[in-house]
Amino acid sequence: MAEILDGEHHVIVAAHHLVRALEANKHLSNDMRRLLGDLDIHLSTMIRLNEGEAENNREIEARLDSAHHTIMSLHSKIWDSSPVIDMEYLQAVAEVQRLTEGLRNRPLNGSSRNKELFDRSQSILQTAMDRLQDELIHVLVQNKQCFEHPTYEESIVSNEDDSVENAERSSSSETDEYVMDLIHPDVIPQIKSIADIMFASGYDHEFCQAFVGFWRDTLAEYMTILDIEQFSIEDVLQMEWRHLNSRIRKWRFAMKSIIGVYLASAKRLFDQVLGEYGDISSTCLIEASNATVFCLFNFGQAVSIGPHRPEWLFCLLDMYEVLAALIPDVDALFPEEIGSFVRTEFHELFTRLGDSAKLIFKELGNHVASCSSTTPFANGGIHPLTKYVMNYILCLAEYGDTLDLLLRAQDDVGRDIPRHLQSLTSILEANLDKRSNLYRDCSLKHIFMMNNIHYMVQKIGDSRIGHYFGDDWIRSHIVKFRQHAMCYERVTWYSILTLLRDDGKTGKATLKARCQAFTAAFEGVYKNQTRWWVPDFRLREDLRISASKTVIHAYRNFVSKISNSIGEKHIKYTEQELGIYILDLLEGSSKSLNHSQKR
Repeated sequence: MAEILDGEHHVIVAAHHLVRALEANKHLSNDMRRLLGDLDIHLSTMIRLNEGEAENNREIEARLDSAHHTIMSLHSKIWDSSPVIDMEYLQAVAEVQRLTEGLRNRPLNGSSRNKELFDRSQSILQTAMDRLQDELIHVLVQNKQCFEHPTYEESIVSNEDDSVENAERSSSSETDEYVMDLIHPDVIPQIKSIADIMFASGYDHEFCQAFVGFWRDTLAEYMTILDIEQFSIEDVLQMEWRHLNSRIRKWRFAMKSIIGVYLASAKRLFDQVLGEYGDISSTCLIEASNATVFCLFNFGQAVSIGPHRPEWLFCLLDMYEVLAALIPDVDALFPEEIGSFVRTEFHELFTRLGDSAKLIFKELGNHVASCSSTTPFANGGIHPLTKYVMNYILCLAEYGDTLDLLLRAQDDVGRDIPRHLQSLTSILEANLDKRSNLYRDCSLKHIFMMNNIHYMVQKIGDSRIGHYFGDDWIRSHIVKFRQHAMCYERVTWYSILTLLRDDGKTGKATLKARCQAFTAAFEGVYKNQTRWWVPDFRLREDLRISASKTVIHAYRNFVSKISNSIGEKHIKYTEQELGIYILDLLEGSSKSLNHSQKR
């Protein structure tokens, strides 16, 4: 392309010709001739400089033309081509970047040509950067690896009616500590080369914008796969318990998967690409993840301020333990000042969850104490409150270390887990004692207390939580339920057995009356106590065997003494029949007496 000289250059050339013409005049004085000679030399120098600049500009324009041709001639995706083409393109962009930088250092106000060249180089560079942004997204999309997160199994923390009966700790497959390739390793050098040339060209913001935007969208897609939605505090507080419980399990898994694995993997990738640019890698990671991270944090905050009902405790402890395990990950992902706001939010959530869990645990006794009733529990079995509290305590065994740390905080010195749990069982016993007083039948009162205390001993003695109570507690409560068993036997059979004792009266009418009274009393016991329920087979058998030994022995002696006096027809039951009927007691189902009256 022919060089177009500036108007200034034409003026200088014309002036030089004029000076040469004047020098040819033979009538000039020596002083004038010397002055024109100096001006001639100066103008000649200026002409040579302008001609040198023009030559340089022609060279720059030729190099720009070549680089522009390379940049625009590759119509397909560059990184889908060969490495040679990749290198050719990057070299062309680097050439434009160098030329632009050189032109930027020239004084642009002295030459319109310099400005034209600078503007053109800027335009070519902008085109190349736009193309590189497109290439970056294309490479990321084509080479993004499928993030195969671990699977998890759901389990129920509490059953209907807010009970924890048959509860087991909510569990999931732990995410292993590992870092995955979010992008195919082979293309990381390509991505880094794009980053390097864009940073060198002053387009670092544009690169980061595209790179961060891609991973932000990818992370949002992963949240959708995990079925994590954004809820307001009001949404969380109004959720039905089972729905919330399910959401909490998904939240726990998402926290472990995203912070423990996904973001750790992203940090490695960001450092590989941007690590040499100081804090930019950490800044980009925060920008790419903050929407997702704070969505998770906000849900946790909503749960932490929710109603402090007992059934929430295990979910809160699960959430607390997840965060406790992630503290090193969060500190590594969001270091120093640049990530301080994320770390602060995380640790505040961690503290709030712990405080809420501790509050529920400490208030559980008040909750148990407030459970009251005006009607006795049918048949004297194990009360649902007893099952609730004991299964609740068994579930707490899974969180012993966590609870111990929470309760040993400064405001809880001296209030460790054993004291809390033993206090809770004492409150339960007091509640049960009040309920037992609702029974009109004193025997059933003792059956009720025996059943429930035996259940407490059985649950605690056979579990990992037994060490929180100790052998003394176990022994003392064994004594308690055995005392109630003995009281039941005494109250039930004492008055009946008095009818079988020899009081020295041998009149036929008296003996008949005593025999009839015993039969009526035994039938009353049978009618009532077949409905009563002792769930533990061994305990039930012990009571019936003890009753059989006591009653049948006395009945045998009584019958042997009176049968000759009143005749067998007045003796309604044989001792064998009594033994069979006693075995029907405490089965929890009403039965009728079937017998063959002897005549």
